[in-house]
Amino acid sequence: MYVAVKGGEKAIENAHRLLDTARRGNPDLPEIGVEQIREQLSLAVDRVMSEGSLYDPELAALAVKQAQGDLVEAIFLVRAYRTTLPRLGTSRPVEIRKMCVQRRISSCFKDLPGGQLLGPTFDYTHRLLDFRLLDCAGQAIGQVPVGEWRREPRTGESPLSPRPESVDMPTIAELLRGEGLIEGQQDYNVAPNDITRDPLTFPASRDQRLQSLARADEGFVLALGYSTQRGYGSTHPFAGEIRVGRVEVEIMPEELEFAVCIGEILLTECQMLGKFPGDSQRPAHFSQGYGLVFGNCERKAMSMALVDRALRHDEFGEDVKSPAQDQEFVLSHGDNVEASGFVQHLKLPHYVDFQAELEIVRRLRAAHATKGRDNGEGQS
Repeated sequence: MYVAVKGGEKAIENAHRLLDTARRGNPDLPEIGVEQIREQLSLAVDRVMSEGSLYDPELAALAVKQAQGDLVEAIFLVRAYRTTLPRLGTSRPVEIRKMCVQRRISSCFKDLPGGQLLGPTFDYTHRLLDFRLLDCAGQAIGQVPVGEWRREPRTGESPLSPRPESVDMPTIAELLRGEGLIEGQQDYNVAPNDITRDPLTFPASRDQRLQSLARADEGFVLALGYSTQRGYGSTHPFAGEIRVGRVEVEIMPEELEFAVCIGEILLTECQMLGKFPGDSQRPAHFSQGYGLVFGNCERKAMSMALVDRALRHDEFGEDVKSPAQDQEFVLSHGDNVEASGFVQHLKLPHYVDFQAELEIVRRLRAAHATKGRDNGEGQS
């Protein structure tokens, strides 16, 4: 006999207390601070900001701490908080070419104007565990001062504190466009859609697709981007340019006739270049896939650019043959908060549903046994 299990208020309170205890860990050890997470787990913080659609390193670090390092849970916390915030205005488009670049690489040109800047990267490490990090005192050994690498405003510091001068640095796409070797710049004369306010509709416009990909789970987008390189997207592009740096955010108050800078944000941008063989109307040229995310999220930006290009198949007359080219599949399943919620709802009581399924299975088994006996009698 199966009976429904009931959960009481006290049991839930105890579960919350156990959660706090699990989050705290060994009380004999110092509790990790939000500032430590923000400064020392910055890539996790950046991912939470990017997929949470909220640029606030301190709140993202708080979410990481509260979620015990579960980044999807932290993203959920940030998005929930985001819905409580008033919308005071809309910023102007950021000037990527005026980015205060901290990392910039290209696989297309060795000597690109403005130069390549490696910045902090795992690319040249040997992926060997550094056991010196087991000893906190040993962390200073061999440490290279990173100085103003991130330059996030510290607690009490104005976000408008003086910053290094930015340099006007054209992108690779702009250089190729000067020779007509790349697709033309797409101009949009209408305000972009906002998927945080309006439901996503299909077919989705490119601005909707890019917003969805920026918020999508990094692992999901990475897998789809990888699939395009393995032949499931008809693309194998070049990394035209990847740049990480800070850009100014400006607003245009109605009462003023000039823009006002309200702060800076760290962004990662990627432009993938793929060959388009041309058609009856257009000569051969390079097409683009684009990725732009908050913080230092290079892998996410690259994956996003790969999938963006795959989703542009209709612009280049390509057949849809793979999941990465199917926008309904990509955009409907990339949101890790929605996916997590739908999967984890299976933990909620389904006692009545299961009882119904159980009864059906019993009846089917009985019918199967009866049919087997009948067949056996017929053969004999």
